[in-house]
Amino acid sequence: MSIRHWPVAERPREKLLSQGVNSLSDAELLAIFLRTGIAGKSAVDLARELLHRFGGLRALMESRESDFCQAQGLGPAKYVQLQAVMEMSRRHLESTLMRDSALESPQVVRRYLSAKLRHEPREIFACLLLDNRHRVIRYEALFFGTINAASVYPREVVKLALAYNAAAVILSHNHPSGVAEPSQADRHITDRLVEALAVVDIRVLDHMVIGDSEVVSFAERGWI
Repeated sequence: MSIRHWPVAERPREKLLSQGVNSLSDAELLAIFLRTGIAGKSAVDLARELLHRFGGLRALMESRESDFCQAQGLGPAKYVQLQAVMEMSRRHLESTLMRDSALESPQVVRRYLSAKLRHEPREIFACLLLDNRHRVIRYEALFFGTINAASVYPREVVKLALAYNAAAVILSHNHPSGVAEPSQADRHITDRLVEALAVVDIRVLDHMVIGDSEVVSFAERGWI
């Protein structure tokens, strides 16, 4: 049965408007994105089938272009549309950070860093540069590959922070394994960076390790 023949309260768009976006299932959210189904399947039926094929909403959204476009009901136009939606979300989070204090919006910082790093297949070490009111000046990815004491150079972090007149920084890197638990190497690198930046009177407010579904904060653990 076509969605337009469903009871009004069960239609995804009407349900979103009357009950809020949080009331929708992953399939209903995806159905709104799809807009239409295919012959013999409503948009919700198609959405459920796609979620099963890819293994969930996140896997679908982060799938390779070739895999995405081969799925029934999708294609290049939908892929482009999805990439635009995700980039708008990242830019919205970034604009919120630019406006507000990072210390007053810790959940926004977590969501933003997760959006930037969680999907990356290799480790990336990045910095959020903050002004004296702890508003974000810039996000910068600095080091790529396996993050260890030999591949993260404190002088480069100091150089970057001074170039943008930062008063503080939030460090971050991802664990492609999905496990956010920091290693001893992570703690050692953080200590070195805290010491190097302190010399030029720049504070390290936190180091966030991005995993698959968790973000570990050094500050919350009392390590900074």
